Amino acid sequence: MSPLEIFAAAVGAWSVWLSVRQNVLSWPTAIVNVVLYTIVFYEAKLYADMGLQVVYAVLSVYGWYQWLYGGEGHTTLHVSRTTRSVAIRLALIAATSAGLLGSLLHRSTDAALPFMDSALTSASLVAQWMMTRKLLENWAVWIAVDVLYVGMFIYKGLYVTAVLYAVFLGLAVKGWIDWRKSIRAESVLATA
Repeated sequence: MSPLEIFAAAVGAWSVWLSVRQNVLSWPTAIVNVVLYTIVFYEAKLYADMGLQVVYAVLSVYGWYQWLYGGEGHTTLHVSRTTRSVAIRLALIAATSAGLLGSLLHRSTDAALPFMDSALTSASLVAQWMMTRKLLENWAVWIAVDVLYVGMFIYKGLYVTAVLYAVFLGLAVKGWIDWRKSIRAESVLATA
């Protein structure tokens, strides 16, 4: 446990809390968080998660723009459901990238948990992209991923990060509940 990990965890929790509330400031705080966690994961030899932070930074810029201007007529984006075809494509992307990245890390690096790290990384990328589009089901993916991340981080001795991901798990459940309410409220307004 390092002061850097503690600070990164605090910024990460704040960022996810802002996401649950659909606050656009979740994106700049996410950028700060991923820069900090790039260093934490490098030191823990979790290279897939380290690389994931770079992609998160790019997705955070994209998400920031989408939440502000991604709706109809370049207006604020509203929460929506994931279509079946999009869900199937995202599942295939996650499975394929997990297999390829896991094999690469297993053969080419001293990665601690190459296949688990890669599977969680791939699923996290899918969930993050879904969040940039305000797709409700991003929270379901995050719930599954966070459960597994808690175990992995405990195993690696990253206890502060494990606690952070337990907090993320609780926030993901709250995000699922709150965003479902948001969809229902918008549906009522649209039919009124």
